[in-house]
Amino acid sequence: MVFFSAFFVYFYWNCVILSILAVLIIVSRQTDPGYKIAWIIPILIFPVFGWLVYLLCGGNRLSARMRRKMQGMDRKMIEVLEQDCKAESLSGFGMDAVIQSRYLERYAHCPAYTNTDTRYFPLGDDAFPVMLEELRHAKRYIFLEYFIIAPGIFWDSVLEILKEKHAAGVDVRIIYDDVGCLPTLPMRYDRKLEAETGIPCCSFNRFKPVLSIRMNNRDHRKFCIIDGHTAFTGGINLADEYINAKPRYGHWKDSAIQVKGAAAWSMTVMFLTMWEYIREVEEDYDRFRAPAPPAGAEPGGNHFVQPYTDNPLDNEAVGETVYLNLINKAQNYVYIMTPYLIVSDSVNTALCNAAKAGVDVRIITPHVPDKRLVFELTRAHYQPLLEAGVQIFEYTPGFVHAKNFAVDDRYGTVGSINLDYRSMFLHFEDGVWLCNDPTVLEIKADFLATQARSQAVTLEQCRGHSWPRKFLRSILRVVAPLV
Repeated sequence: MVFFSAFFVYFYWNCVILSILAVLIIVSRQTDPGYKIAWIIPILIFPVFGWLVYLLCGGNRLSARMRRKMQGMDRKMIEVLEQDCKAESLSGFGMDAVIQSRYLERYAHCPAYTNTDTRYFPLGDDAFPVMLEELRHAKRYIFLEYFIIAPGIFWDSVLEILKEKHAAGVDVRIIYDDVGCLPTLPMRYDRKLEAETGIPCCSFNRFKPVLSIRMNNRDHRKFCIIDGHTAFTGGINLADEYINAKPRYGHWKDSAIQVKGAAAWSMTVMFLTMWEYIREVEEDYDRFRAPAPPAGAEPGGNHFVQPYTDNPLDNEAVGETVYLNLINKAQNYVYIMTPYLIVSDSVNTALCNAAKAGVDVRIITPHVPDKRLVFELTRAHYQPLLEAGVQIFEYTPGFVHAKNFAVDDRYGTVGSINLDYRSMFLHFEDGVWLCNDPTVLEIKADFLATQARSQAVTLEQCRGHSWPRKFLRSILRVVAPLV
């Protein structure tokens, strides 16, 4: 220590120089301003090790090998789905719809489909029996991709069907996120399950107890895909709290959507590209295509459905852009359900501007938190929104986990994307964008029914908090992108 103390001054100033370089790199990057500020402050306060933490955890830098694998996912999506792209032919739905659809085709490589029906489930309890019934009807393959899998009524019921189908020759595959399942499944559960049942299973981005950028990127998607013609997604994971079979944080309010028809193929391709990425294999996509329905039997209607996915490593915030477009194009109302309200400056400004322009903007968040700090951070974002005229409600019976938008009785989205930094910038996510679909009215009706069971948050309540709590919330808002 005595020897080292003679060199401490040189060591300290070298760290200061490295911290200044890190700040310059952060400022020059095309990322959210809030994310930049959240990193700049701790780096300048702790110059000795702040730059090192940013180097390890502060970005989405990839090795050349990982970049090639990611680019392979995009190339495959384009190669397989490009023939389905038809945004320019949707002009009958209005230019706003065409512009949004065109964006998803170009940057998420996900087409829009007109020959698809959807079914909305206001609760995981409602989706559970329908999922089981559809799984029992599988004839060719079943693909599951979930952030959380936990033993219990839900997963055990699904697994029993998977074993039967696998024994009957159905191609069954499972992907789960290793960090999402860290508290629910034993280590190397994928190997254990595959050895015991023969069902191919793999975990995404295996957890390693080291500081690493890659640990930030999780697979938060939720897919249940049957034979390429039926798929489910939404907020529900394969665990009992999502169907209220295991009480946690009061009543669990979640949602899901069933996609039946051509659009399910797009979700199948999303799963297969992830499977190729994890297992480092190549698939023959043509053999997974669902056969064309008999003439006159295909779904119809004057609406279209566009499933989409968001890759956090392609520098394109697809999930946030979809939400921003829905808010900015709203003329009458925007109804939002989200478990977390930790919004970027862009989304905050869009919500405030819409409310100031007379759009009826309403948001439902939980009243019973699942994470105390994150709940406090959600509430820290209330005041500026309320001051602009946004109405905020907290679901008093328990926890809201749904991620839904309903706009003007015309547009909507259901998926896995929370209104927080992790979902919009760090996680692999998915959603289903709807235009003129009758399901939008069901999402709206569910919102209003949920609002009736919620308490309004007032501006006076936010202003009436003690100064220590206000100070804490100010700090939390600054570091929100790092939470």
